[in-house]
This record gives sequence, C-alpha cells and structure tokens, in this order.
Amino acid sequence: MSNKEIKMYNYLDKDMKKYSGTTTLAIKCRDGVVLGSDTRVTAGYFIAHKTGRKIFKIKEHLAVTIAGVVADAQAIIDSLKFYANLYEINYGRPLNARSAAKLLSLILYQNRLYPLITELIIAGKDNNKYSIYKLDPFGSLVEDNYAVSGSGSPIAMGVIESEYKKDMSIQEGVKLAVKALLSAMKRDIGSGDDFNIAIINEKGYTELKKEEKEKYLSNFSSLKT
Repeated sequence: MSNKEIKMYNYLDKDMKKYSGTTTLAIKCRDGVVLGSDTRVTAGYFIAHKTGRKIFKIKEHLAVTIAGVVADAQAIIDSLKFYANLYEINYGRPLNARSAAKLLSLILYQNRLYPLITELIIAGKDNNKYSIYKLDPFGSLVEDNYAVSGSGSPIAMGVIESEYKKDMSIQEGVKLAVKALLSAMKRDIGSGDDFNIAIINEKGYTELKKEEKEKYLSNFSSLKT
C-alpha cells in the first residue's frame, strides 16, 4: 500500500466513524440466512430519519445491508441490481452471492483513491449452500458465518459470538438477530427507533411483518429502547 493510500485509509477510518451510525448484521443458519438492521439514519449526532431502509433485496436469493454514506451505498446497490439482471439475461442463471461479492469488491477497489464511504454485507445462496460476505470501502472481502457493521457492531458482535451455533435454525437465527440489534440500539446512540429482519431460504426473500416483530420483542422486554 502506497503512502497516499495509507493516508486515505486513515482519513476514511475517521470518516466511517462519523457517518456509519447504524447496526446491520447477517447470520448464517443451517437452512438459510438472516439479515437485520436498525432503522435510524444519522448525520453526525443529528437523527435525519427514523425509518430508513438498510436491507436491500437484489434477487429472491440475494440481499445486501448497508452502513455509511447513504448516497454511496445506494449507487452501489443500483449497480449490483443492474449487473445481476444482466448476468441472468446473458447466462440464463442467477448471479450467486460469491460472484456478487467479488463484483462489488472490484467496484470498491477501483474507487480506492476516491473511496465510496460504505460497508456492505452480502448474504444469499451460493449454488447449494448459503453464504455471507463482508466488504470494507477498499473492497476487502471476508466470508464468515456471521457479520456486523456500523457503530453498534461491537455490541451486536458480542451478543452473536456468545450465542451463535453453526447448526442453528432460521427461527433461532432470527431470535439471535433481534437480541443483537436490541442490545446495540439500547447502547449505541447511532442505532435505534425500530429494526428490520429479512430471511433468505428455499422460499426466497421475505421480511418480518410488524406483528411478527412484536412477537419476538415480547421475549426481550428488558432490551426494548
């Protein structure tokens, strides 16, 4: 890494701390993946919106969570949707999660000198399995069984690491995701207001409805913000 890139990385690290007031996560289960996020949108210490969307469906088998500067993240999401559609037209099969992650890694790396200030988590189906990938603003790509991003991520990660099991069901994954999000929302000023949960499994992409979220909330009354 050149001196210029090192200086840019240090600058970007400070910038991400300033603009990434959020908590997003993804958890791999034996029968699918669970994605979650809070809904608070901040600009520094200013709450700009209370119901912001941070989980984006790309295809029935693929979704992305965002943290950082919203405009940068939305531009990347639009690019991924375009290339996913183009891939299906050209090859007659869906773009899997690994290929989508590699594509975004290239886009982010190509912009490393004028970086897109965003952290992304890509989750979905890879042929016969489910996968989760996390990308930083320079395009570094990491595959894991779970991933978190945003200012509330240290809190959410602590909860997930203490209770995660590789063979957990989707229901167990949703319960863990809700617990991690509520813990972060209670303790991180950049996270709060409400949360969204999405599931990708053999049925495709679905999101929890308000009534379903309230059912999970009843199990964590002490963690409500």
